[in-house]
Amino acid sequence: MTPVRRSLVDRLRTGYTALAQEVAKFGAVGALAFVLDTLIYNVLVFGFPGLVEGSLPGHPLVAKVIATSIATVFSWLGNRLWTFRHRISRTLGHEFVLFVFFNAVGLAIALACLGLSRYVLGLESQLADNVSGNGIGLVLGTLFRFWAYRTFVFRPQVDSEGGSAQHE
Repeated sequence: MTPVRRSLVDRLRTGYTALAQEVAKFGAVGALAFVLDTLIYNVLVFGFPGLVEGSLPGHPLVAKVIATSIATVFSWLGNRLWTFRHRISRTLGHEFVLFVFFNAVGLAIALACLGLSRYVLGLESQLADNVSGNGIGLVLGTLFRFWAYRTFVFRPQVDSEGGSAQHE
């Protein structure tokens, strides 16, 4: 029996649909991780206004590392179990190490934005921290991470004919 070859339009449509679904799921997981990261950072640095002081007000970069580390574990679980679950991936440990590495690069992007705002521009308000670290840094880091996850972490297994062996 001769295999049926799909048309270029069908292959493009299928690829676009899969990409759109991954972007939507990645965005949902990322949005929840963002809320978690931002909440933890603000509690550590600024506390709850009128109730309790932050425990790391003089250490915004340390607070960002702690908050992002917690959000990273949450994000890995969400992406592994939902966003990219249809991709056949590496062993669990290897995948996690790659995920953490690319998150560290994403964190470095956010830290660079926060550090630039705080220590070069001298902006130390809660608004400035959130715009630089959780706004600009987050957007740049997220674009990098989505590309890195799809390219290196949650790669589909390639079949013997060079095609992708993904299953929905």
